[in-house]
Amino acid sequence: MQALPLTACHDDLLPAGDGVMPVRVYKAANRRPQAPVVLHLHGGAFTSGSLDNGAMVSQLLAEAGAVVVDVDYPTGVDKVFPTALKALDALLQGLYKSRGRLSGRTSPVLVAGEEAGGNLAAALALMARDQGHGKLAGQILLGPMLNPCLGTASLRRAEAGDGECRWTHGWRAYLGECEEGDHPYAAPACTQRLAGLAPALVLSTDDDPMRDETVAYARALHRAGVAVQQTILPGPTGWPASLMRLPSLELLQPPWVKALRQRLFDFLHTLPPLGSSRGTRPQPS
Repeated sequence: MQALPLTACHDDLLPAGDGVMPVRVYKAANRRPQAPVVLHLHGGAFTSGSLDNGAMVSQLLAEAGAVVVDVDYPTGVDKVFPTALKALDALLQGLYKSRGRLSGRTSPVLVAGEEAGGNLAAALALMARDQGHGKLAGQILLGPMLNPCLGTASLRRAEAGDGECRWTHGWRAYLGECEEGDHPYAAPACTQRLAGLAPALVLSTDDDPMRDETVAYARALHRAGVAVQQTILPGPTGWPASLMRLPSLELLQPPWVKALRQRLFDFLHTLPPLGSSRGTRPQPS
C-alpha cells in the first residue's frame, strides 16, 4: 500500500454541547471521493494527552484514506465520567451534520481511539447504538482501556496493574466516586449487550499491556454477531506510548507501523458511502 501524502493539517474549534472543543483536521491529497470521516481520540490514561499525542495515529488514518478529526477532549482528575463522553457525543452528532464540509455529503462517520481514547470510542459506539440513529459506520479500537479490574496477564507481564500503575491512577481519576464504575459506557468490558454495534477493527500487539482485554472484547463482539476484524501485531512495538509520540521518519520505519497502516486502509476501504451500494474495493499498491 502506498501512503497518501498529507496536504492539510489545521487546528479548529468545533461545537460540542454548550461549548466548543479544540480539534486538528488531517486530510490527504488523493483520498477517494466521499472519504470516511474519523473522529479520533488520543490516549493518556484519562488524565493527560493533547492534539500532539494524537498526531501519530491521526496521520496514519489520513494516509489510509480518511479525513481525520483529532480531538483534544477533556482530561484530568476533575473530568470524571461522563464529562468527556457527553461532550464527545455532542461533537459526534455535529460531525454527522458537517461531514459534507469535511469530506462528502454521504461520507461514512467512524470513531477511533487508542488506550483511554479507545475506551471513549467504544463507549461512543455503544451510545450510537442505544440512541438508535444508526449513523455510525465503524469503530477502530487500538489497545483500548476497557476493564478497570486491571487483572490480566498482559498487564502483569508489563509489570502494571498495581496501585502505582499509571492506568490504575487513570481509572481512579476517570471513575472518581462514581457508583456506576461498571456502567458499560464507563467500562465497555462490563457490558452484557453488544449486539447491533457498528463494525469494528480491534487491534493490539504482543507487548501491549491492554492486549488481553482487547482480545476479550473482540471475541465478545464476535459472539454478539458484530462484524469485527481483530489482529495482534507482532512486537516489540512499545504500545501504547509509541502511539502517542509525534510522527517522524524514524518512527514510520518499524514493521508494526506499516502493518497498522495497512490494517487501517483495509478496514476503511470496506465502507461504502452512506446510502450507496458496495462498489469495487480499491487495491493497495
